[in-house]
Amino acid sequence: MPGGREAPGDPRAALRADCAACAGLCCVAPAFARSSDFPVDKPARTACTNLRDDFRCGIHDRLRDTGYVGCTVFDCFGAGQQVVQVTFGGRDWRTEPELARPMFAAFDAMRLLHELRWYLAETLATPAAADLHGRARELLADTERIAGLPADALAAVDVAARRGQVNEVLVQVGERVRAASPGPRPDRRGADLVGARLRGADLRGANLRGALLLGADLRGADLRGAEMIGADLRGADVSGADLAQALFLTRFQVHAAVGDAATRLPAVLDRPAHWTAPRGRDGGRRAARHRR
Repeated sequence: MPGGREAPGDPRAALRADCAACAGLCCVAPAFARSSDFPVDKPARTACTNLRDDFRCGIHDRLRDTGYVGCTVFDCFGAGQQVVQVTFGGRDWRTEPELARPMFAAFDAMRLLHELRWYLAETLATPAAADLHGRARELLADTERIAGLPADALAAVDVAARRGQVNEVLVQVGERVRAASPGPRPDRRGADLVGARLRGADLRGANLRGALLLGADLRGADLRGAEMIGADLRGADVSGADLAQALFLTRFQVHAAVGDAATRLPAVLDRPAHWTAPRGRDGGRRAARHRR
């Protein structure tokens, strides 16, 4: 089963976003489209109108109330502060506009690299994949090296190729974890499970890679050993579900779902604050059906 715990020296400790050390990169570099996640369209490389001069969000305390749900679930895996503080030595795109293009490009690449670092670090915390730890350590060390390159060298890196190399290992990790699972191990890779009724389902060892679980009812479901990489959990109700040993679960996925105090999460992931707020049970499902 996956470790799901941030042990001393765990590389995942360095992959937490520190917005105070960033320069609002996630508010500028990505594009977003008007939807249930955002109330307006915003082109890539254009600053959000809510971004203040000090790089803070002007509506941070009411993002969900104003329709910016997508902002509350976004996670850069610490790429923002890496780009600003390390790659560009504390400089920023507003003070030096000529840095905007290379800084935003670096952020796009760095977020993908840091996500790969997260998965590789989890691989090293997964006992069932012990035979893959050597290769995972090699890839993690090299990915960390790449993340520390200067901006011009970083721009020349084939991040897609790097992702392919890492994915070869991650696929094998999933196979190892599923083989060790005592559950039914259903294969729902890439399945369309939008709005699916999976309340109380035994999904131990399930392959949910890339599955569309938008608005799915997963209340009380057992997802121990389930592979979650790329699974879309927006609006999925995981109240009371057991995700404590889910494989490759990220903060992005957890914050996109709705849960409660009874939802079990890996120790490395924080419980979203909005889970404790009053909410309608069907709000996420309606949004998911509309998006479909």
